[in-house]
Amino acid sequence: MPVSYAPWRYNFDAGNHLTNRDAKSISMPLGVVIRRVPGVTRWAKHVWKAVAVLPGAGEASWKELRRDGDAVEFHAATQTLELHRTDTESYLHGLSAKTPAIYVVMRETEDEAPLDVVLVTASPYEAQDYADTGEELVEKVPMPEGLIAWIRDFVELHHEDEVFIKRRRDKMRIDLREDGIGDARIRQLADVYRAPSSRKEALH
Repeated sequence: MPVSYAPWRYNFDAGNHLTNRDAKSISMPLGVVIRRVPGVTRWAKHVWKAVAVLPGAGEASWKELRRDGDAVEFHAATQTLELHRTDTESYLHGLSAKTPAIYVVMRETEDEAPLDVVLVTASPYEAQDYADTGEELVEKVPMPEGLIAWIRDFVELHHEDEVFIKRRRDKMRIDLREDGIGDARIRQLADVYRAPSSRKEALH
């Protein structure tokens, strides 16, 4: 059964430099909620999945938030979400999706905690880099509306479309004469760059 959360209060403006065009990056703490449900095979006792993020959340380590029958949800960890003005194209790509998402990068552990939350990112490009390694688990979590607005404001402030410059072709000059070309003594169907070796050859 899906779990709903009361909106987490977070000031999306104060202290995040959204009005400062010189700021190269902004950040906020982002809690990661992971759900545990019973496994469907005898080899997996439980299945773990990232299901939500909590903007502005405090520190936590696998704090139980809610239990519904066999399903338990934990505030597993809080990581810092960073936005960089050099990556606005990637954020824009993520925001254009039908359901904008935060990507949670996790790594399996042999400790008591089943997963280590390595990173949270709004960049689908960065998430793909981690997915390509095959060493981490990467899961998409829907963005809360306030987080969407916060990221969109940053993108609108810093994004600049790349200007396409059409390459101009050099115009060929046909009114110029080169030395050695057009020699009346050389048949023009032959190589116009060669010089006659003798008068006899030139007359043939």
